[in-house]
Amino acid sequence: MFKQILPLSSIVGLRFFGLFVVLPVLSSYAIGLDGANAMLAGIVMGGYAITQAIFQVPFGHLSDRIGRKNAILIGSVIFLIGSVVSAISTDIYMLMLGRFLQGTGAVGAVVSAMISDLVREEQRSHAMAMMGGTIAMSFVAAMIISPLMSGVWGVPGLFWLTAALTVATIIMLYTIIPESPKIIHTFSEEEKGLKGVLADKQLGKMYITFLFHSSVMTMAFFLIPLVMTSAHDGFGWAKAELWKIYLPAVFLGMLAMGPSAVFGEKYGKGKQVFIISILLNVLGFMMMGYAPSALVFGIGAALFFIGFMMFEPLLQSFVSKMAKTHQKGLALGIANTFGYIGTFLGGILAGYVMQHYTKTALAWIVFMIGAAWIAWIISMKNPNSRGNVYLPLDIFDREKVAALKSHPAIVETYINETENIAIIKYEKELIDEDEIRGMLS
Repeated sequence: MFKQILPLSSIVGLRFFGLFVVLPVLSSYAIGLDGANAMLAGIVMGGYAITQAIFQVPFGHLSDRIGRKNAILIGSVIFLIGSVVSAISTDIYMLMLGRFLQGTGAVGAVVSAMISDLVREEQRSHAMAMMGGTIAMSFVAAMIISPLMSGVWGVPGLFWLTAALTVATIIMLYTIIPESPKIIHTFSEEEKGLKGVLADKQLGKMYITFLFHSSVMTMAFFLIPLVMTSAHDGFGWAKAELWKIYLPAVFLGMLAMGPSAVFGEKYGKGKQVFIISILLNVLGFMMMGYAPSALVFGIGAALFFIGFMMFEPLLQSFVSKMAKTHQKGLALGIANTFGYIGTFLGGILAGYVMQHYTKTALAWIVFMIGAAWIAWIISMKNPNSRGNVYLPLDIFDREKVAALKSHPAIVETYINETENIAIIKYEKELIDEDEIRGMLS
């Protein structure tokens, strides 16, 4: 698994580094451009997310049809063009265009689907945790490098760096990333379409979780640099000092990812982990909203990032477990669409509130989001209630395996031609592995 996932995680890490490296300084940079105000700066912060939201589903669905690598290539080229446009922007509207183009290269769901293709479901949480750890490390590096590098090259230099890293990921994609296995499955026309994926109530719980998770993230990234660098109603730090806030906060968040993955996956406590994470998000914002000093504000930021990063090993994994094999690209595309809608709405909302009200008002908005979020996921089903049986096809008959699909306890069956095995997903509460094997004997 390590050899399969590490190269793909590296590509994801470089891609996210390119996105993260501008975040700590983007709001304060954007608001200084010609024609800018806090509202437009908020659109720049979350602008890439609206086009991500529009194109996640088409790219996810496209990857199910033309292959993961081809879809990733198309998205990467578009993202590269957007980075160049952002780098050469001279006013707020051109920068907005560049951010919209960056978002059009919406391949996040495709990468997650490709990881799901390459590893068995029982290993998927570890694979997603590895990807999440890579993203977290790129996040830490970006938080440190961004304030320092922007002081030398300016924010346009960060966009040029993003463009160069995108070229590197395209080269890596076709030199070190393995091909996805060939999967054969049977499904109804209703199951394979958008309606079938949207109708799943448990996937619906995850879609809204993606929305709220991304919205509060954008609000935090909008709030932190503005408050810390403002001399009028903040703490008057230099931009180059922002790493002092981000580094300890993200480091503590990374430490929280391991226990989150263990309790969420191994012990089946994903819903409980989500609720604790939401409470930490809310507590962190309330501390930042009422902080009388930079120290208290920093503690609030740390609590937020702990809660935020506890989600990371579980979000993509849970969606890939709940979706059927032929739906993974589409389901992850929908989930990421909701996430990017949340990013866009969070940027708009944060910009509006900070222009017309105060950081305290923003904290109370997050409090209300947290209350609605907990109420929404309280009835979420544990994804670990389903199991998988892996059967070598030189022993078991394909037709008998396919016939199991009509059994009420069988979720789906499919064939991995690359490994010459049949996979049967079943409800653990209704049937066990021995019964399934017995039915095929």
